[in-house]
Amino acid sequence: MPSQAKALEQPSRLPSSAAPISGRNASLRASAITDRYSRRVQFLKRILPAVGVALLLLVGFWPKLHPMLQQVRLGFAIDLREARELRMVNPRYAGLDRYNRPYVVTAAVGRQVPDRNDVMALEQPKAVMTVHGGASVVVTAATGIYQSQAQLLDLFDDVNLIHENGTRFVTRRAHANLSDDTAEGHDPIEGHGPSGDIAGEGFQVASKGETIVFTGKSNVLLKGSKPNPTPASPPGLPPEIEQTAAQIESIAPAIVAADASLPADTSNPEPPGPEPGLSSDAPTKPMPAVSPQGVFPESGKRP
Repeated sequence: MPSQAKALEQPSRLPSSAAPISGRNASLRASAITDRYSRRVQFLKRILPAVGVALLLLVGFWPKLHPMLQQVRLGFAIDLREARELRMVNPRYAGLDRYNRPYVVTAAVGRQVPDRNDVMALEQPKAVMTVHGGASVVVTAATGIYQSQAQLLDLFDDVNLIHENGTRFVTRRAHANLSDDTAEGHDPIEGHGPSGDIAGEGFQVASKGETIVFTGKSNVLLKGSKPNPTPASPPGLPPEIEQTAAQIESIAPAIVAADASLPADTSNPEPPGPEPGLSSDAPTKPMPAVSPQGVFPESGKRP
């Protein structure tokens, strides 16, 4: 194939307009770069003086702006108390009193008091105690302080003491000793329950939690029980007493007849005085003796 080999040996020829096109592109590129540089220079010429003027104004007004900037703080405030204190969520303390009865103290949030490892400040505390007889007592409040070693609980604001029988007491503050199930308070207290309502100027829980003493001026309103529509019959007598009563009832007519057979003195309406030599205390006629078997006259013989 000589014709194809000859064609390959001949150098390719470019059009005559190729060189001018490449030169035109280079000039356009250089012109674009120059324009871009010129615009940047123009921008800097305008912005730099403005920045300088702003800096001068800032320096001049800085003494007035500094106090205003101190009042404006960005970000979240950090409670340094939380950084120093131990904070627990839903703390729970359980123990036994001196009578081996269980109690439990819980709260929504607990914070340890600095330098006191056994003292906790509680939010929404709740104490469940078991008093004498196995009854359960629940005490709640808005805030409180619990001393774990001494087993002391101080409650503040909206203190509620609820007994399992439905009795509820409300006061402002209370001090409870969980070791012996006692409590006291010196603020006004109100109580409501199935037996009635009571109010006092203070209270004391004693006798292992069985007795509540209201101190100061107190008022009580008891709720009476409803009357029974069918009254209960009186209890019956013992058989021995019933037998004796029946015997006395059977001989009662004989006694009445004996009294009626005595003559009556109607001449003198006034009762006769005692005879001379006789005491006024001695009876004029002895009454017949009564026995379960019948009436015995003065002779002592059975009728």
